[in-house]
This record gives sequence, structure tokens and C-alpha cells, in this order.
Amino acid sequence: MENAIIAQNIKRYFKAGDGTTVHALDGVSMEIKKGTLAILKGRSGSGKTTLLNILSALDMPTEGSVQFLDKNLEQMTEKDREMLRRYEMGFVFQSIALIPTMTAYENVEFALRLAKNKRQIRKNLTDMDNDIGDAKTDVINANTENTQDRVSGLLERVGLSKRMDHMPDQLSGGEQQRVAIARAVVHRPKVVFADEPTGALDTAAGFEVMRLFRELIDDEGITIVMTTHDPNLMELGDEVFELCDGLVI
Repeated sequence: MENAIIAQNIKRYFKAGDGTTVHALDGVSMEIKKGTLAILKGRSGSGKTTLLNILSALDMPTEGSVQFLDKNLEQMTEKDREMLRRYEMGFVFQSIALIPTMTAYENVEFALRLAKNKRQIRKNLTDMDNDIGDAKTDVINANTENTQDRVSGLLERVGLSKRMDHMPDQLSGGEQQRVAIARAVVHRPKVVFADEPTGALDTAAGFEVMRLFRELIDDEGITIVMTTHDPNLMELGDEVFELCDGLVI
């Protein structure tokens, strides 16, 4: 099975307020296979969120390298990394942050229309490196896909076919997170990064999120990388990486 992500000797240091150096990550190496659910586990402060941010190009390591779908993140410009995040990645966070004035359907549709924005694509065509040309092509081709079918189909898949017209404050926390998951995958990313996606949910809703992740891996062919400190979820991952004091143990 091919790798989606290869991290080699990742180190991330920060300067504390008193001038001391904090070693958030101190030499992490890992391989994450395509089409799997990879879990980064660890207590608060273990470095799992810092690692997730580096794997998803939201942050850069002090030392080390990350290869994302055969692309070396540290060798790309920030503009190219931004395009990579936009077209080949999806994000789900503990703070769901749906747009409160939009229905469930409109929240997901809005994300897809942003990805399909032809004017933005044309503007970036001359700026984007050839290495991520395939991602642009995927999004341009997606413009031929019926937006309504894609959005409605995803919301039906996450069990919200009868709640599409509801506003976020009319949905439970679990339902809001399912909308956020649909929003994260609507543009057909290759990898979805989820930071504590079940942290604010009860046990039943948390297991429902994990079930949805598994279905999306099977149906969409995506890879999911998530962080959690919930021991009940560990056995649901294909790969589990435990972090402690900035190291995988």
C-alpha cells in the first residue's frame, strides 16, 4: 500500500516567554498509508496537534521533512502549500464553526462553491507549481459535477437528509459535526485532517463520527488523520501513533 504521508525526524521548537526553548516535537518519524484512518493519540501537551499542523502544512517544522502525496512540503512556496491545502486537503476541528446564518445545506454548498470558483482557479493557474497541477485539474473537472447532487448526497450519507434546511442552532452537537465533516470532504480532498473531532461530543455521537470516517474512507478513497485523547477510539484506527513529550513511543 502506498504512503499518503511520510514524516522524517520532525522537530518543532518554540521560544517560551522566559526565553527558554520548548521542544514540542523532538524527532518524530512516521508513515501513513493511503486509504487508512491514522490516529495521533496522547495527553494534552504531548505534541499531537503540533504534529497534525505540520503534516497538513499549517505549520513548518524547525527541522525534518514531510512528504505529502510525493510532494516535499518544505520545498514548496507558501502559495503552493496554500493551494495544496485548498484542493487536496480537508479539515475538521473540535470547534465546529459552521456559518450560523446558513442552513446545513448552505454551509456545505458554500464550501464546494469556494473550491469551484473558476475565477480564483484561473487567477492561480499561472502561479501554481506544476507539481500540484493534478489537484487543479480535479477541481476544474468537478465544475461539471452537479453541485446539488453532490451536497445533497453527502448530507444524506451523514444521516441529515431531513435536516438540510435547519440552521446550526437547530442541530445537536453531533449533527453539527456531521455537517462539518460533509463540508470537509465535499470538494473530494485526498487527505482529511481532524483535530479532536469528537472532543466536544458524547460517546454515542463520537462513535457515529468514527463510523462516518470509516464510510468515507471506503466510499471516497480518502485518508484521514485525526488526533484524540479518548482511549475508547484507539481500536478504531488502522494506524495508531502515541505521542509523549514530543516523541512517538
